[in-house]
Amino acid sequence: MSKPRPDDASAAPEQGLLVTPETPDQSRLVAEVRSVVFENRESGWLVAKVKAKDEPGLLTVVGTMGSLTPGEMVELTGTYREHPKFGRQLEVLSCISRYPATESGIIRYLSSGLIKGVGPAMALKLFEAFGKDVLDVLEREPEKLLAVEGVGARKLAGIKESWQAQREIRSLMLFLQTHNVPTTFAARIFKTYGQGAIDKLKSNPYDLAYVIRGIAFKTADAMALKLGFAPDSNMRLEAAVVYALFTLSERGHLFSPDAELIELTAEMLGGVDTGKIEEAILSLAEKKRVHLEELAEQHIERAVWLSHFYRAERDIAARLRTLLDHPAPAATLKKVEAGLPALEAQAGLDLSAEQRQAVLAACRHKVFIITGGPGTGKTTITRMIVAALGEAGLKLKLAAPTGRAAKRLSEAAGLPAATLHRLLGYSAEGGFQQNEENKLKCDCLLVDEASMLDAMLFVSVLRALPPTCRLILVGDVNQLPSVGPGNVLSDLLNSEAVPSARLTHIFRQALKSAIVVNAHRVNRGEPPEEDPATCPPEKDFWWIVQDEPAKVQQLVLQTVCERIPAAYGLDPARDVQVLTPMHKGEVGTQALNELLQARLNPAGPAVTRGRVRFRAGDRVLQLRNNYDKDVFNGDLGWVAEVDTDCQELAVDFDGRLVHFEAADLDELAPAYAISIHKSQGSEYPAVVIPMVTQHYVLLQRNLLYTALTRARRLAIIVGSRKAVAIALRNNRAERRYTNLRWRLAESMGG
Repeated sequence: MSKPRPDDASAAPEQGLLVTPETPDQSRLVAEVRSVVFENRESGWLVAKVKAKDEPGLLTVVGTMGSLTPGEMVELTGTYREHPKFGRQLEVLSCISRYPATESGIIRYLSSGLIKGVGPAMALKLFEAFGKDVLDVLEREPEKLLAVEGVGARKLAGIKESWQAQREIRSLMLFLQTHNVPTTFAARIFKTYGQGAIDKLKSNPYDLAYVIRGIAFKTADAMALKLGFAPDSNMRLEAAVVYALFTLSERGHLFSPDAELIELTAEMLGGVDTGKIEEAILSLAEKKRVHLEELAEQHIERAVWLSHFYRAERDIAARLRTLLDHPAPAATLKKVEAGLPALEAQAGLDLSAEQRQAVLAACRHKVFIITGGPGTGKTTITRMIVAALGEAGLKLKLAAPTGRAAKRLSEAAGLPAATLHRLLGYSAEGGFQQNEENKLKCDCLLVDEASMLDAMLFVSVLRALPPTCRLILVGDVNQLPSVGPGNVLSDLLNSEAVPSARLTHIFRQALKSAIVVNAHRVNRGEPPEEDPATCPPEKDFWWIVQDEPAKVQQLVLQTVCERIPAAYGLDPARDVQVLTPMHKGEVGTQALNELLQARLNPAGPAVTRGRVRFRAGDRVLQLRNNYDKDVFNGDLGWVAEVDTDCQELAVDFDGRLVHFEAADLDELAPAYAISIHKSQGSEYPAVVIPMVTQHYVLLQRNLLYTALTRARRLAIIVGSRKAVAIALRNNRAERRYTNLRWRLAESMGG
């Protein structure tokens, strides 16, 4: 269904014309969107300024309206309210988009970035050529655009493709609006399902909750109920169970005890009989969508797994057993033992007994783990292992979970290193190209930052390894666990089935660093301490004590923008990273990014997405894996080019330019301040860590420890002693339901 043409009888009424209210306290009007002040891309809730004829000036409208475009007409139904701070507003209950009908509205609409290749200059040319009929020309006779200067066959093809997609999306948006689904998801739903999107949603609306990131089960469920699905239908109950398990996996769990799963599912469904939920679990088990298992070692009578998680964990244990059972050639160890003294001398090193033992053990075993905190020599040991095995004639490959971690590994080891996804040749269409049928061609794989490995990535690595290959994992088990489900490094170590070296000795040189000393103090549950005898630029740790969040916010800004550049000569935009526990609040990522950008990169052409403006020079963070672009969740880059006409960006990720169209911008976020979780695998010259009691829900010892260990030259805590004390006391990270530890022990003992 396309929008009405401007000259149709069904087109929008005169701009701002008030229509008969739906109810005595509701009003309905048609207005032109002038600007979007704030947009929550996940929920579709936004604040916009609109022009309505009978309203003085611009009217503020707030509510769930999806993604609006400046220039378009909207038919709004809502209730007027007086906001104590922002004045008169219309709280929107429903919003229907229409094509713009005025000259200024049409030009604003065309130049908004909605149509690829049409910016302000081209929008003006098109309007000058066709006047108010330009939208009709786009709809019915787009070839006429070739008469406009600057429109060639290639540009016309792009315009036609964009217009057709927008027409399909508008139809989808109308359907979503009717069923109370935020229309901000329309583009992603259309990209996933294509032209049959509406029919597919009608047949199984619950797929939305699995397929489209950001759509909760509650939203899909409301649509299903409105479409006539029964509250106790099998499809609803089974979808709720599966979604509950997916939700738990996002917290790191691979399974759930059935009682906890039933309770969570009942809460989601709002009072459905728990017996029927148990029947749904059994039905899913018969269909092989979930697996049921008794875990006596954990005193769990029935664990419920999504089947692919169950298979993955069993596969990890079996493949590690295969690797460990396959003998390592004794000749390799002899070559390493004979050549190690010369390699030490060549590198100018004198390994400690602990380090030398770790190097030899890593070369002796088929699978080996090296873990330890900062200053314990992991980097030195890694470098010597790579040199020793290379000298012994083995073909090595080096990898890490993220691009920045891979770059650091390459610098430390002196050999190229890749992300694991790149090493395994991942593509969105075909998955991992290096797999069971197409093994990696190497004698040893060394993986750094192994604490970041989740179960699904680790099993993919193991499937790609030939049985003759060695596997060496290096990481700090005290850091935050993986973002994805599983607790791989911790489980491997606790199983005691895989040989390992736990490094505990802190070297004298590292003890000169207050960052290293305080990281170990935090790991022991002791508060960090400043060295009063040291001054900048030698002093590498500060704690600026402040209790009030508003003052912490101002101190963070002052520290990043003024104090650090003055005392240490560091570039605040490039060298200083704010790491904060949460996204919301006065010292959350959202508020700090807005304020830091205003201080560090306030001017210049910008591409706008809701309240976020991207300018050349901005630091940005990739929010999710994009295998087509070869960028991954947590990758840090800098905006290199801005195209305001097409609303596109080019982002520099470690020397590689990646282009983002307008539809891709929700994958990026400003990164002057990022969450501590997103910093895993990275290092920065300086980090600033706000700690306030508002963050108490997330304050954990391993969170503060991880933040401190991200700093290379300077770490500064800005916050209260109470908040730090809460984090230090909280050493009980949320338990992750996995069974790998016991499965490994059983496998190795059997």
